[in-house]
Amino acid sequence: MSDPVTIEDIYKLFQASREEADRRAAEADRRFALSKEEADRRAAEADRRFALSKEEADRSMAKLERTVERTSKAVDSLTTRWGRFVEELVEPAVVQLFQAKGIDVQEVYHRAKVKRQGLAMEIDIMAVDDTDLVLVECKSKLSKDDVDEFLEKLTRFKTAFPHYKNYQAYGAVAGIEIDEGIDRYAYKKGLFVIKPSGDTVTIINDANFQPMTW
Repeated sequence: MSDPVTIEDIYKLFQASREEADRRAAEADRRFALSKEEADRRAAEADRRFALSKEEADRSMAKLERTVERTSKAVDSLTTRWGRFVEELVEPAVVQLFQAKGIDVQEVYHRAKVKRQGLAMEIDIMAVDDTDLVLVECKSKLSKDDVDEFLEKLTRFKTAFPHYKNYQAYGAVAGIEIDEGIDRYAYKKGLFVIKPSGDTVTIINDANFQPMTW
């Protein structure tokens, strides 16, 4: 016959159960602390890697921006040199070309500039006589935007150069290379079109052309 269960036995069992619960809770806390420490370590490592990746990305972006800037400057420089080459090709022929078209220009000005408050303008080539003048825009590659910008410049020319307000002004565009259809576009806008021909240049407008004046 088993011994009766006493209050002391129940208390001991309770103590044992509580100690086991405390042990398990402590173990759980320890494991949680380890897990949290590992999670923090991994988070810190991820942050470190992200910072390194961001730093590397920033370096790469800065390098790319420097490369783009250098390339842009090189392209601009090349475009400028070709544009000046066109000017040097056109300038010696301007007087003869336009005299042949009945515009009796006598003097040629290269890169005529004006700059005053709120107003600045530069004309690549300007051929002048006593009553008429021809303004020539020179491009290595002539595009529609170039033509449109030049047309807008022509509308402001006499404001920028009031000395010529009583002159009859004609416009001309010149290019080594001209985008497809742009020669016809400029023609229809009343501009003379100048293209290379052998070792010089020529005006391609035919006898039916009616030039605009500004």
